[in-house]
Amino acid sequence: MSFKVKWLGHASFAMEIDGYRVLLDPFITGNPATDLDPDALEADFILISHGHGDHVGDAVSIAKRTKARVIANFEIVNWFTQQGIENTHPQHIGGGFHHDFGYVKLTIAHHGSALPDGSYGGNPAGFLITSKGGKRVYFACDTGLFYEMKFYGEEGIDAAFLPIGDNFTMGPDDALKAVRLLEPKAVIPVHYNTWPPIEQDAAAWVKRVNEETSAKGVLLKPGETYEVE
Repeated sequence: MSFKVKWLGHASFAMEIDGYRVLLDPFITGNPATDLDPDALEADFILISHGHGDHVGDAVSIAKRTKARVIANFEIVNWFTQQGIENTHPQHIGGGFHHDFGYVKLTIAHHGSALPDGSYGGNPAGFLITSKGGKRVYFACDTGLFYEMKFYGEEGIDAAFLPIGDNFTMGPDDALKAVRLLEPKAVIPVHYNTWPPIEQDAAAWVKRVNEETSAKGVLLKPGETYEVE
């Protein structure tokens, strides 16, 4: 049983969960943090947190090529269906479902969600993923700080991926408060340095995590993988 998360830069991830290939917000084309070819990505499932172009990314073309199942809120799933994607599974905030690779619960996220063509994308979300081996990972995705994170933490979190870029999401100070609410075993900063408005010193933030909280701060470079312990 394994749960590996590769950060593709910005807020995009490629996971290997007990043999299943899972992408989250696969924004590759136009992502200055990666030189990957989206045609090189394989997937059994694709998670979409909200409708913005830097999160929907290449998901339509990848889903068509791989036949991966797209998991997102009801409105985003309907939009994917209109793009010709038939293999979908709609959920909504607070709701969970047992997929082949584990249990996925959609969480609150304070953000926007308009789709690339301006269509209504419903409410943005984060993801709590619990593998069949019992590893639980929280992807806050694009969000500001909110107190309900404390309740997610009470379930026990092995690793949390939090945005620290500020401007569009939590900044470093609020993200540190999120760590205290969540109390994860490990925390990895994401959604920073892609463009000038979200430039941050991630190494300094990880240092603060290690000095000021009980979590282990982990600094990844785009393309590096974290194996959930």
